[in-house]
Amino acid sequence: MKNRPNILTIAGFDPSGGAGILADIKTIESLKGYGVAVCTANTIQNDIKFLSCDWVNKDIIKEQLDSILERFTISFVKIGVVKNWKTLHFIIDHILDKVQNIKIILDPVLKSSTAYAFQNPDQDKELNHEFDKILEKIHLITPNYKEIQMLYPDQTIDEAIKHISCRTHLFLKGGHREDAIGKDELFTTTGKHYILNPKGNKCSEKHGSGCVLSSAITTYLALGYPLLKSCLKAKRYTEKILSSNDTLLGYHKM
Repeated sequence: MKNRPNILTIAGFDPSGGAGILADIKTIESLKGYGVAVCTANTIQNDIKFLSCDWVNKDIIKEQLDSILERFTISFVKIGVVKNWKTLHFIIDHILDKVQNIKIILDPVLKSSTAYAFQNPDQDKELNHEFDKILEKIHLITPNYKEIQMLYPDQTIDEAIKHISCRTHLFLKGGHREDAIGKDELFTTTGKHYILNPKGNKCSEKHGSGCVLSSAITTYLALGYPLLKSCLKAKRYTEKILSSNDTLLGYHKM
């Protein structure tokens, strides 16, 4: 029997299980990976409301990372919500110091699906150069249309796409676009552009769908699929979650 690849998720804890590290682990295990996790935030929330966020201290995050990276062989890691870009940079640099060839997939969670703002990049313009440095150290970033506008408020969508894809691969999620809901796009650092259209129309909104998608992409990459194939398979998996029931919490099939 082939061993499952170990996949690390670094994100927040959502007690409802719809988002964050619980959703990531469910996704990873469903797709035949073995999931391990580092917690960046303890939240009080459910699928319809967000009450508070208690950020985990950087030293604790470092100790969690060390315990995992010293025990498990990991080639792919997904990063979700973090306190700010400085913390994100700290996490990424520490990972790369421990495992030089590891590939990092970043899901830049700026707001929860219940509209809680984790951070506001527009208030931290002096840190824009910090984020550009981050882009050059990761393998893929997965913002939606609202997030890419928040990341680069002074640029058009096309300008932001070019700015990012010169530095790392970009998977632009289309769940929030008005002209074509569910139409995703992949922009590679080599200048390739792929359109990933939705399949079927029975999908309904789900809490944590972005977490599911990014962890699914990470898992398929860890399983050996190329980038485009990983993104397409992850999109189809996410669509299954979106169509699994009519509630805000999707079902994962093992």
